[in-house]
Amino acid sequence: MNAHAMPTPGDVSSSEGVAADELRAFIERIERLEEEKSGIAGDIKEVMAELKGRGFDVKAVRTILRMRKKDHSERQEEEAILELYMQALGMV
Repeated sequence: MNAHAMPTPGDVSSSEGVAADELRAFIERIERLEEEKSGIAGDIKEVMAELKGRGFDVKAVRTILRMRKKDHSERQEEEAILELYMQALGMV
């Protein structure tokens, strides 16, 4: 078989069969993780709806979640730049 030719179903050798099995296992793992991710996204959406129903500002909560992912010095730097830009635009 040519190195660039695609194997036909009848041409699958044992080593290619193992690779196919391994590939199939990876694909199935990714599919399961995508299903879990979809379920988790749905759970987050429900929590956000509950949060909103209780009178909290969802946009502010999302901002806080993003900020909490950053370390303290990164947040300080970002806030200082934002403050500088706001001053330059006469917003403060």
